[in-house]
Amino acid sequence: MSGYTQSQRLQGLPPYLFAELDRMKQEQVKKGVDVISFGIGDPDLPTPPHIIQALAAAAADPKNHQYPSYEGMLTFRKAAADWYRTRFGVSLDPATEVLTLIGSKEGIGHLPLAFVNPGDVVLVPDPAYPVYQAGTLFAGGETYCMPLTPARGFLPDLGAIPAAVAKRAKILWLNYPNNPTGAVAPREFLAEAVAFARRHRLILAHDAPYSEIAFDGYRPESILNIDGAKEVAIEYHSVSKTYNMTGWRIGFAVGNAQILAGLGRIKQNMDSGVFQAVQYAGIAALSGSQQCVADNCRIWQERRDVLIAALREMGFSVATPKASFYAWVPVPAGFTSSSFCADLLAKAGVVVTPGNGFGAAGEGFARIAFTVNVDRIREAMDRIRKLGIRGG
Repeated sequence: MSGYTQSQRLQGLPPYLFAELDRMKQEQVKKGVDVISFGIGDPDLPTPPHIIQALAAAAADPKNHQYPSYEGMLTFRKAAADWYRTRFGVSLDPATEVLTLIGSKEGIGHLPLAFVNPGDVVLVPDPAYPVYQAGTLFAGGETYCMPLTPARGFLPDLGAIPAAVAKRAKILWLNYPNNPTGAVAPREFLAEAVAFARRHRLILAHDAPYSEIAFDGYRPESILNIDGAKEVAIEYHSVSKTYNMTGWRIGFAVGNAQILAGLGRIKQNMDSGVFQAVQYAGIAALSGSQQCVADNCRIWQERRDVLIAALREMGFSVATPKASFYAWVPVPAGFTSSSFCADLLAKAGVVVTPGNGFGAAGEGFARIAFTVNVDRIREAMDRIRKLGIRGG
């Protein structure tokens, strides 16, 4: 019996970056190496107890054991709308301007299926979260990469997009605070992006899962704070990073009702919604005390400060991120992104993510997620220091 040939869309897809990182890590673990992983942005802090208690109570109720609604319970969507009003001053209709997602990744991957036809263009930052490009490929669209460079503060140059490309574009992806660079976007850029989307009649999709992980008094804005944004934009949010709930798989998209309706039609045909007990946990997260978020940020900031200080002591010219739990680190002279990361794993048992895994413009950088405790950060930095590697 002959083998099975995968579809062209899968053959054209590069290996999923984080799955490959996990494979490499497990190879070292099998050899007995004590691996310290900064590879994946997965909080190691526990989910707050009041959220767990809400899940347990809801899971025990038989009414939550059947299929949920596709768009999510109205009570959850109302909690998301209330949270947006409190946090950003943005008013949303829970019935039409909030859509529940099985984690924001699912909604990101599905959006092109709702609006992109073969040959349409999707504007994607480079480097970026790989799902923006994967969703485009699955929908038969073409990706136009917008380089994020240090010279521009890792903001895309919208004015450099050729007119012919902009005319064919259906979606503009943005992500601030940014993964992988940790960069943030000033209000002036967000306003420029909204104006660009309105001028070219395209969807502005803003992915904002790190808006609550911010330091030194900085408070990221919502794209929906910009006048006219709701005419063209939706924003993705998730409880995953804010409340240490990555495994719970619940998020939401908000904004333009017509765009959300299109995404919702894809979901009706592709999934069966979020387990209602998890939605009740999400309500507890969004409507309860936010002190747990502030406490988490203090921990992330301590880790950031220890990490950045150690890297600079070793000669690395690394910026201090104002938000997210990522450091975007220039690799030393003589290394590529991949060779630097491979060296750290093989010789020090330290996992960091090669920047080129997020796109060609990420070459020359590595991403370090400070999602391990301070003692392990110090140990990892000591291991790297002993290799004699110096930044440049």
